[in-house]
Amino acid sequence: MSVKQAQYEELLAECSDRRGAIELLKQHRPYLEMIPSMRRPDESVITLPLPLIRARTRSVTIGDPTASSSQAAQLPCDLAILMCDPEWRIKTGGEVIVFIHRPAEDFSDLLGRWRKTQLLLDPGYEWLMSEQDAHLLSEGSDENYPLFALFPETPDRIRRGLRGAGLPYVVQTVYTLEDESFVSTTEASGIEE
Repeated sequence: MSVKQAQYEELLAECSDRRGAIELLKQHRPYLEMIPSMRRPDESVITLPLPLIRARTRSVTIGDPTASSSQAAQLPCDLAILMCDPEWRIKTGGEVIVFIHRPAEDFSDLLGRWRKTQLLLDPGYEWLMSEQDAHLLSEGSDENYPLFALFPETPDRIRRGLRGAGLPYVVQTVYTLEDESFVSTTEASGIEE
């Protein structure tokens, strides 16, 4: 059996909601502990599905070797989860970058998306936020943490590859709309950061 597009879409939709993102983070404790306030978790995370950034690029010009410009780009990840102080409504600390296993995607493709994301985030960036969160400081963090969301149908070589690379993953069972749409976790890797 292989991963279906409906499974991918259902999990992306579920995790795009703050509560769904928190449920995903609950499967990997080190990331759950990054949430600033567990008493107000809904106000402590911001989700950016299919996120956009404004990446800074350095351009060497005559007379000003530190000149830089910026360019908007879509990251090859599926979701960015940003931490936010619920009291001060400011972005804090690390960012969790989520990669959902896509239909027909193999290990090298999935890992390649994380590597491309690392390259895009390296020179510095700011998040292009939704209108409801546009007032927050959107400067990127130096602390980006990947989390891979797999399905029971995901080939075992992808799990082995992620374990070998020391990258955390969780396995999600997704029931599509035909099955009364419900997401629950069935397994999590033992990788701790």
